[in-house]
Amino acid sequence: MNYKEITDLIKLVNKTNLSEVKLKDKDFEISIRTSNFQGKSTQVVQPNPAPMMQMPVAPTPAAPAAPVQDAPAKKESEAKSTEGLLEVKSPIVGTFYRSSSPDKPAYAKVGDTIEKGDTVCIVEAMKLFNEIESEVSGTIVKVMIEDAAPVEYDQVLFLVDPS
Repeated sequence: MNYKEITDLIKLVNKTNLSEVKLKDKDFEISIRTSNFQGKSTQVVQPNPAPMMQMPVAPTPAAPAAPVQDAPAKKESEAKSTEGLLEVKSPIVGTFYRSSSPDKPAYAKVGDTIEKGDTVCIVEAMKLFNEIESEVSGTIVKVMIEDAAPVEYDQVLFLVDPS
């Protein structure tokens, strides 16, 4: 991987909501972490065997902090609203799509009853379109991700009422 490819990768990661990207190729390994990752800095890990030139990495601007007084109340109301609901999570990192193409209806929408094993969406990863099957049964009460948005591993896609 050359310098330009690495800088292009860093720019791409900064434009998305991803918090970390790791890439391995034979004896080359790179890990890019954004401010969404547990720390507040972007970090590039370089391979030990061959020294590489240092790259400038522009930090991503931090989102404005919410007022401290509102945070506990907001978390409490969210916890109450999702209490008793099951989650359908993304098993992979990629781009979330509600339907197989823009002119097709969504696999699952709010109010639909789904069964375990039903296809609820597609996550595109590296030009492969992966059908995501529900691991729970019930009625969809909320879609947590916008169509064509990036998703991370284990990110909640749908909230489902099991009753």
